[in-house]
Amino acid sequence: MHELSIALSIVEIAVETVEKNGGGKVEAIYLKLGTMSGVVKEALLFSWQMASADTPLEGSRLVIEEVPIVVRCTKCEAVRTLDAMNKFVCPVCDQPVANILQGKELQLTSLEIV
Repeated sequence: MHELSIALSIVEIAVETVEKNGGGKVEAIYLKLGTMSGVVKEALLFSWQMASADTPLEGSRLVIEEVPIVVRCTKCEAVRTLDAMNKFVCPVCDQPVANILQGKELQLTSLEIV
C-alpha cells in the first residue's frame, strides 16, 4: 500500500510548513486528488491515522477534494469531463482524446492551523 508512504510524506511536508510559519496546531490538511493519480482515497484516509500518530498532526483531519478527469477534444475543440477512466473518448463526438487537462493531481493545497 503506497498510500501509507504518501501519507507519511504529507505529514513531513505539513510539519515542516508549520515549523517554518511559527508553529500552531494543525486542524486539517486539504488535498486535491485526481482520479488518475493512482492513489486510492479510502486507503489514504485509512493510512492518515497511522501516519499522523505521535506527530504534531495527530488528531487532524485529511480533507480530500476529488478531481475528475478533464480533457480537451481535438475534434470538437471543447473541454469535457470524462465519466470514467476506462474510456478516453469525447462524450459528445466519440473522438478518442489524449489531451488531459486535469485528473492527475496529488496536491497539498492548504493547512488549517489554530
